[in-house]
Amino acid sequence: MIPGPSPIPVVFDVNVLVTAAAGGNSPFRSWPSPPPVSGNPAADSLGVVVDAAEFALWLSPHILDETRRVLVEALAWAPEHADTYLLAVQSAADHSGGGLTDPPHTVGDCPDWEDNFVLDLVTDTGALMLVSADCDLLTMSPWRGVPILTPAQFASRVDAMRRHRRR
Repeated sequence: MIPGPSPIPVVFDVNVLVTAAAGGNSPFRSWPSPPPVSGNPAADSLGVVVDAAEFALWLSPHILDETRRVLVEALAWAPEHADTYLLAVQSAADHSGGGLTDPPHTVGDCPDWEDNFVLDLVTDTGALMLVSADCDLLTMSPWRGVPILTPAQFASRVDAMRRHRRR
């Protein structure tokens, strides 16, 4: 049996994971897959990873910790609910061919020091895409040749790619 193509490594910023969960239309219960149907591009993007068809999601302890912090402190989620969500995201990442890794801190290219931790993960995993809604990161695209896309751009491009493939 000939193995299929390897999934493309991708990193989602904290804001994507937060918005996927808290952006409306109950994305935590069911992450859709393109064509975008939820009205929540971050949830649609996470749905692409849940499909485990083309992309391998990579996470870091920093991204998970910051996602939990925002959900609990800023959005008043119960800690248990945030932990359940993060376990689901970790499971999706593992299933997609990605996973969890703790990269060394080597990047200092972004003026927002915390965004450099996200860029560390991109470098460490060889991610070919970064999905973010962060203005500091978006203005750096492409960073070291890696495109930085908004969730809407990512979901739309995956939808277009899949439609083209079906022809």
